[in-house]
This record gives sequence, structure tokens and C-alpha cells, in this order.
Amino acid sequence: MPLADSDHELVVAELGREPTPAEAALFENLWSEHCAYRSSRPLLSAFDSEGEQVVVGPGDDAAVVALPGEEETYITMGIESHNHPSYVDPFDGAATGVGGIVRDTLSMGAYPIALADSLYFGAFDREHARYLFEGVVEGISHYGNCIGVPTVTGSVAFHNDYEGNPLVNVACIGLVEDPERMVTAQAQEPGNALVLVGNATGRDGLGGASFASEDLSEDAETEDRPAVQVGDPYTEKLLIEANEHLLDESLVESARDLGAAGLGGASSEMVAKAGLGARIELDEVHQREPNMSGLEILLSESQERMCYEVEPENVDRVAEIAERYDLGCSVIGEVTEGNYVCTDNGETLVDVDAEFLGEGAPMNDLAMDDPAEPARELPDLDTKSGVEAVLSSPNTASKQWVYRQYDHEVQTRTARRPGDDAAILAVREAGVGLAFSSGADPNWTDAAPYEGARAVALENATNIAAKGATPLAAVNCLNGGNPEKSDVYGGFGGIVDGLADMCSDLETPVVGGNVSLYNDSPSGPIPPTPTLAVVGTKAGYDSPPLELSGDGELLLVGDKALVGEATPGLGGSELLAQFGGTDTFPTLPEDPGVLIETIAEVANDDATLATHDVSHGGLAVALAEMVTGEAGATVEVSGEGSPAELLFHEQPGRVVIETTDPEAVEEAFDGVAPVSRLGNATADGTLSLSAGEMTVHLDADTVADYRSTIEDALS
Repeated sequence: MPLADSDHELVVAELGREPTPAEAALFENLWSEHCAYRSSRPLLSAFDSEGEQVVVGPGDDAAVVALPGEEETYITMGIESHNHPSYVDPFDGAATGVGGIVRDTLSMGAYPIALADSLYFGAFDREHARYLFEGVVEGISHYGNCIGVPTVTGSVAFHNDYEGNPLVNVACIGLVEDPERMVTAQAQEPGNALVLVGNATGRDGLGGASFASEDLSEDAETEDRPAVQVGDPYTEKLLIEANEHLLDESLVESARDLGAAGLGGASSEMVAKAGLGARIELDEVHQREPNMSGLEILLSESQERMCYEVEPENVDRVAEIAERYDLGCSVIGEVTEGNYVCTDNGETLVDVDAEFLGEGAPMNDLAMDDPAEPARELPDLDTKSGVEAVLSSPNTASKQWVYRQYDHEVQTRTARRPGDDAAILAVREAGVGLAFSSGADPNWTDAAPYEGARAVALENATNIAAKGATPLAAVNCLNGGNPEKSDVYGGFGGIVDGLADMCSDLETPVVGGNVSLYNDSPSGPIPPTPTLAVVGTKAGYDSPPLELSGDGELLLVGDKALVGEATPGLGGSELLAQFGGTDTFPTLPEDPGVLIETIAEVANDDATLATHDVSHGGLAVALAEMVTGEAGATVEVSGEGSPAELLFHEQPGRVVIETTDPEAVEEAFDGVAPVSRLGNATADGTLSLSAGEMTVHLDADTVADYRSTIEDALS
């Protein structure tokens, strides 16, 4: 993708001359949508990123957040997308997405302790969508398992509009036990050396940043394969341990992962942040392939590489540590007070102002259309058929086929495993439990971008609260189609505002994120997709399970429809995805912050036996998921709306609670949210569900059969 004419004119005006071919290519990549956020940055000021817990906010490789507790302990949070590469090469595209977010964690001085993956594919009944799905899951599991970082949570969604452009969003949490070990990506001092550590540089991934900033073509799987990086998790594991060693000896002044635009992107951004320059000798870079040009070395996105700023007297020690871990090491230049200069065998290829290179891209001023309000057109629904269809949908079916491929026990921190509302990690260094939830629902944001994004934020917060934690901070990955289309950009603007408004209502700072636009293909744009990864904290590591015990009474918190205070909207529901139709989106709670705090408080009560959020698929799916071979429930539902509406509307912010003290639950939520008594848990392993004149009896085996759609198709 050549440098646009308008950009070329700006560069010529700044330089006072024509750019060299290397300079033009560098500007093309660093001024791409992928790197410069030219269409999204004007919208991102909507997010509140401040809070007393926020140590480093947006703009670095990862955010840094302080945990509560007596000991000063930090976590890092980061998220990134690897969407286009995962379409072209699902295994390597997804694997290198994991590798990249882990190295972003390393560059802040943190040790990676958990991963979350949120994945979006075309309709599950399409062979190509299943091919991509299988390859992506295999790539994530291979890389994460090999480097010893547990994948503990995430989400999977299927929607027709991802057929030509799947999404792979990966989040990582890191741990900084000692704040003195923290580093950033901002260069510190002229005269310090720049040292490249890790894999040798090859020709893979050339032009990856510009590739990620354009729509996928029909021939992308063959034509764009050279733009996909190839991962080596065993080298990444060595790099993780070497990074720890370098930090232990205080040898790192600043660091940057080599991701988009390779060495050119990492080294120029390091010095630009400090208003400094650098001199890079490209011929000093250790290389995997012969006869690489200076431009190839500059823009290669070969994986498992880090750029460190090192004081001159420590360079030899860094080289010794790299050798100990069998990693390549090159002293490639130094930080300066002048321009950003790159040479190759004495020839100057690049000589530009680093700040202009990194921050000079003009922002786009694009037209934005508001989405139309949906009409209410509901199909004739047989509620019993609805139960079977929704329970069997790949969107609400069990995702065990996915997460059983991930090692979620490595590092021995996982106190609540995948398959529940949120994972719980034991951060023993701070004495706290860290809850972790990640995901989005494209049905919601396709139906109503603004309200759907608000629902995504609330649902992730509810996942955390249901396990007894309160939100601490969040990062987002905002995925959209071609922003030059006004309707697409309008939907993207809606998810930005919706996510920002709900996170503000929840008093949860959004401390970082990633934007991926131009997720468009000949089959059309993707739905606007706001993946949110949220962490929360709680005292201790115990949390109520999702599964029923069989000994308590069942209550539903937060559903106004059951008490006659609202009409349930089926907009964005899996029921309508299965049977067709449109409807308004469900009304969300008026004071979500207090609701989330109260849910967490009740979840931690000794009388609480089980908790489960109600969202995707509605109440019928939530109850079915809670049934085990040894515990079931007898439930009767009534209220404003038809049985199908009551059972399948997907308003988030609702929780089913099994408790031995229902009066205490009602008292806790008095004035906060309505509480409805659903019935009792039983010891017979059967769900007896009544709504109006309809009654369904499902034993645990039948529920498992319905929910085994993915397993049955792929085993």
C-alpha cells in the first residue's frame, strides 16, 4: 500500500526533500491506521483512564495498575488483535498474536501470568469458518502452552459477518512484584546503547502494519501470506526468562517489543516518546537470511525480539545473559539528541525527526451515520423448540473443546478455571484474588452498537462480581470494518461511546487498548466488536461456583421483567439469531455500579452456594448451565412478556443465586435491584422449567447433549 499523496506532501514539506524509499516505507507503515489510529484516535478521548490505582495508562506497550493490599504490587494489562494474519494463516496468525502481547508485557518489566482469548468466526456450519476456528485455537494453545503462560478465560462467538474476516483478540496480565523493576518504552538518556535481543531477523511479516490497515481481498490467503509472521514459542520462553534476568540485575533502562513495523517501529517510538533521536546501524542486526536489504531489516516483523536501552557499561553483561539463554544479541546503535537515523553499510537510508515520524500522521475526519432503530418484528415462537435451538447454538453451547486444549494450571495460580463466569488467579504476592473476564457479543452490538457495547461492559463486570470481585481496571480491543463507510464508522462510534459510558458508570478506568479497523472483505464488514478485558479483586482466592449444589433456593437478581417493571426486549438475542426477527434491545440497570458492588458482596456471603450471570441465551441457558448430574432445579417463571421473552431475553446485570438465606439476599438488594424467587435447587440432576403453560424437563445428560454442538462437530 503506497504512501497516500496527501501524506507524501506532508512528508516532503517536513523534510524539505523527497523521502528516500526507506523513509517512504517507514512513514507508510507508522502512519497506517494500524499504528497511528488515524480514524479512531479522535474518538478515544471518551474513555476515562484515570484512577488512584492507575500507574501507567494508555500509550505504552501495556498499562500498569496497582493492586490493593499491604505490599506494593503491580499488574500489567494489555490486549491486541491479530485479525488479518489469522485469516491468511490461522495457526501462525493466532500464535504470533499471543507472542506479541506477551512481549508487550515483558517490556514493562512484568512476568506474564495469564492470557485471555476472545475469538470471532463466521457461521459454524460453514466449513471454512470451522477450518479457521480449529487453526486459531491450535495456534493459541500451542504457543501459550509452550511458553508456560496459562490461558484462563475468554470467549468464542459465531456470526455470519465474520466469514471473510475473523477476529482474534488476545489479552495478557503480567505481574510486577517489585515496583523498582518496572520499566517503560520511553528512552531515558542520550548515549545509551540500543541492544537487540532474541531471534534472528528474517523476511517474515514484511509490511504487516500496512497489511493490517486495508480490507482483505479475495486472494488474501495466498497473496498476503508473506505479511504473516512465524512464531517460535521455545525462543519466546527463553526470552521471558532472559528478560527476568536482565531486570534482576537492573540492566534495562527502557524496552520495546518488536511488533508492528518491526525494528523501525520499536526503536523510533522509544526515542520519540522522549523527544530524542537514535542512530541505528542496520547491518549490525543479526540476521536469519542472507542478502537482506536495509529496508527489509528495518521493517521485518520477525517474532521473539526485544529492543533494550542499556547503559554503555552494561552492554557486555547483557550480551553474556543473552548468550546464556541461547539468544541472539546485537548492539545496533544508540540514543541521540538528533534525528532518527538508520544506516546500512555506511549509507544513510533514514534521517527524520522521530517525533514527526511517530506522531505526525494527520487524523481522519470521516462521516458518521447513526444506526436506525429496529422495528419490533418477532417470529411465531414455540418455546420448547426455542429451548433446544438456543441450547444447541454454537454461541451458547459448551466451549470445553476450546479451553481443554489450553494449559490453565501452569504457574499454579488458577483458583477458578475456564468455563465459569470469570477466572480467579491467586496473586499470593499481594494476598488477593484477581478475577479476569474478557469478551463481547456481536449479536448485541450488531443490533444496537451503543446499547450493545454498554451491555458488553456490564456483562464482563457482572462475570467478575458473580465470583465475589469488584472491577479494578479494563482494557479494550475495538474492532470495526472500513471507517470510510459512514454507516460502518457510525457503528464504530457507537461502540466506543457505549463502552466508555458504561465503564464510567462502573467507575472502572479503561487503561489501555487496541484498535483494529478495515476488517472488511468481499463478504462485507464485520459487526462492530468491542472486546473488553476486565480485572477485579477480592479478598482471598475462593469464589462460589457456577454449578448448583442442590441444597438451596434459587433467586434471580436484576430482572425487572419478572416483577412487571419492564418489557423484555429480545433485540440482539440468540433466540432471534436462530429464528429471525428484530426487537428493541433490553433496558439496562439505572445504577450499575451499586448493582455490581452488591452482587460481589452477596457472592462472598457464607450462605451463597452458587452464582451465575445471565446473559448470552438468557435465563434458560443460564439455568441449564448450572445443572449437574447430581444437582438440578425446579423453576417457575412469570412476569410481563411471553414465556419466550422471559426465558430468552439477554439483559446483562442479572445473576442467578443459589442460597440458604434468601431473605438476606432480598435485604441486600432492597432499593438496588429487583429479586425474584425462581424455585429450589434439587438433588435429582433435572431442570424442570415452567413459564406460562409451558413446562420443559431436561436432565443433565440431555442438557449436555444439546450443548455439545462444537465437540460433536470437531471431535
